[in-house]
Amino acid sequence: MKLYDYPTAPNPRRVRFFIAEKGLTIPTVAVDLAKREQFALTFRALNPCCTVPVLELDDGTAISEVPVICRYLEDRHPDPPLVGDTAEQRAIIGMWDRRIEIDGYLAAMEAVRNSLPELSGRALVGPHSYAQIPELAVRGRQRLADFMADLDARLHNVPYIAGDTFSIADITAFVTLDCARSRLKLKLPDEAIGLRAWYVRVAERPGAQA
Repeated sequence: MKLYDYPTAPNPRRVRFFIAEKGLTIPTVAVDLAKREQFALTFRALNPCCTVPVLELDDGTAISEVPVICRYLEDRHPDPPLVGDTAEQRAIIGMWDRRIEIDGYLAAMEAVRNSLPELSGRALVGPHSYAQIPELAVRGRQRLADFMADLDARLHNVPYIAGDTFSIADITAFVTLDCARSRLKLKLPDEAIGLRAWYVRVAERPGAQA
């Protein structure tokens, strides 16, 4: 088994964080997105969507998409549970992870991919080219501001996003905020006490440096 990866891309980082929290060691294969190696015929054969991460199993089966890779790893290595260990927990964690993806992660990608010069013509990931729309970058930043405010309100009541325990939802949120900080130079609001305390807790976890 091996993970096709790119060190500075947020989606592969989500999987590396998950792997580290599981205490697993999975070899990685670098796919240089800056050199557009994701469009090489050899990689297209593995993943026609031309995206990372991709988890290649021992029999050559290729699995892409972050939530799917993580669910597969959770099924194979259930401890510690990061997706939930009861039907109710899985539903609640899955709900929050999806909300974080829609309201936070996709907003960050909207802002990043529609503003950075090096992503000109690459406003959406995948095999096709799409022009940047500056207005979407502006909207993405506003969505991120709203996302941080909403998340702060949530984290005044619970220690982690889905409740009392750390989960994949926290991984998605942490990587989203780190991406916004590094690519968009956005800071956590000073008044967001709950969000800032949560961020410090998560930053101390073993997967945060993955």
